[in-house]
Amino acid sequence: MGKRDKKEEPAAPVGPFHNPFAALAAKREALPVGPVAPAAAPVRKPEPKGPARAVVRMERKGRGGKEVTVVEHLELPVAQREVWLKALKNSLGCGGVVEDDTLVLQGDQRERLPALLEARGVRKVTVG
Repeated sequence: MGKRDKKEEPAAPVGPFHNPFAALAAKREALPVGPVAPAAAPVRKPEPKGPARAVVRMERKGRGGKEVTVVEHLELPVAQREVWLKALKNSLGCGGVVEDDTLVLQGDQRERLPALLEARGVRKVTVG
């Protein structure tokens, strides 16, 4: 007997027509109803609190002709300035540094920066 003479029996249907759990569907209706979950109250996100204002301007003077965007009048504590600078650098994809009480970001970011500052809670952003 060769391989060709061997008859294979048809296997059980496979695919979308065979459901091994079909017999359990009938027993589902016989199960007792469980407790109803209480409706959760909607969670309100608190408005992010940030500085009252910020002044955003672009400058080149004293930087070898390179453009930088300066964010002034944030009135943040020193530790918060570093946190804000890191977040802005990550969002904008640029470098930056804290100089005195200002944030200095590389490149001309005046168009993209106001929206990011408002999202962080700055109430008034002035672009100059």
